[in-house]
Amino acid sequence: MLAKKTSKNQITLPKAIARKFPGVDYFEVREEAGVIILAPLKPSRAEETRAKLARLGIAEDDVEAAVEWARTS
Repeated sequence: MLAKKTSKNQITLPKAIARKFPGVDYFEVREEAGVIILAPLKPSRAEETRAKLARLGIAEDDVEAAVEWARTS
């Protein structure tokens, strides 16, 4: 299966893959040895993500501003 990156750095997961992750809206993205890895972000990891953002000094307002900026770019 192929996925094409758009000019806005977006990809669409093939239906055959997306069907294997019902109810998953977010994926953790990382790179390992030149390979992009997507891991489903389970609801239980949401608190872990919030804690990491807090440790990095990133507030909810910062995230909202970044999303708004990305949508207008």
